[in-house]
Amino acid sequence: MGATMRAFVLTGPEQGAVQEVPVPSAVAGEAVVDVERAGVCGTDVELFTGEMAYLHEGHSSYPLRIGHEWCGTVSAVGEGVDPGWVGKRVMGDTMLGDGTCRRCERGRQHVCERRQEVGIRDGRPGALAEKLAVPVSSLHVLPDSVDPVLGALVEPGGNALRAARAAAVGEGDRVLVMGPGTIGLLTAMFLRAGGAEVHLMGATEGSLEFARSLGFGHACTQDSLPGLPFDAVVDASNAEHLPALAVDVVEPGGRVVYIGLSGGPSRVDTRSLVLKDITAVGVLSASPGLGATIEAYASGAVDPRPLVGATVGLDAVGAVLAGQRPEGAGSAPKIHIDPSLRQ
Repeated sequence: MGATMRAFVLTGPEQGAVQEVPVPSAVAGEAVVDVERAGVCGTDVELFTGEMAYLHEGHSSYPLRIGHEWCGTVSAVGEGVDPGWVGKRVMGDTMLGDGTCRRCERGRQHVCERRQEVGIRDGRPGALAEKLAVPVSSLHVLPDSVDPVLGALVEPGGNALRAARAAAVGEGDRVLVMGPGTIGLLTAMFLRAGGAEVHLMGATEGSLEFARSLGFGHACTQDSLPGLPFDAVVDASNAEHLPALAVDVVEPGGRVVYIGLSGGPSRVDTRSLVLKDITAVGVLSASPGLGATIEAYASGAVDPRPLVGATVGLDAVGAVLAGQRPEGAGSAPKIHIDPSLRQ
């Protein structure tokens, strides 16, 4: 019997547990990484509940090992890989294109039709485990100034950085971010670092108070949204009605960025887009923004560590996915997993 390791495995909707699974091997072109920290995100929750569209489209199926926000240390490499990778602290891209199609050749592997997705689509076990194997081409080296908390926040940060850049604003511009969850708050941090005046809109007073604790003084509910001109609006929510509201409140000639996903279809009147000369942008994946996110964290331009409310072990993953907040987590939206912890 070969060596085994601990990993959290989903076996069905709202069913999962830590299991002993085979340790991954370093095949040609790949590296095995000892996971130091991994984040739990909304996609993981949707895979847990069974609501994730991939489960119904045939891209994902149970049993499934989730986790795509992670960092760790390379412990082994396969044939054809520079042995100098061993010992390096890294994080990895979630989206793995086939490398041969037109989209991949144009640097858009994150929308490759035949892509794998680490911890999301079948074929690539995720990082809620002691180890995982990934192509070395997907790895990004982390400098010493990027600690494990920051390392596991690079993937969501890359999404947020792309959303902030898509807003195309800067010094003196005013931006509204809808949805003060992890992605919304990260986007707000990148926008603030670029000099924009950032407003946040949320549904609960607890989430808004947490945003204010991070220095975002302009935090409101939809009912108290001020009648100000917003040069850009970022929808980082999962509410079906907010994409249309974003178009309503953005300035003519402004930009609307959609990075949140709702459970059902959202409707936007394209006449409003045309008559207000609005640019609408959709953002999928952190892939094009990972390197710049690492640089922003390393320099201290953006420090998202307060977003992590608690760090727990693999044995607590099921409870976290079911919506239970670890003791002392407060209102911070992100929960991290340290596979070395036993609880």
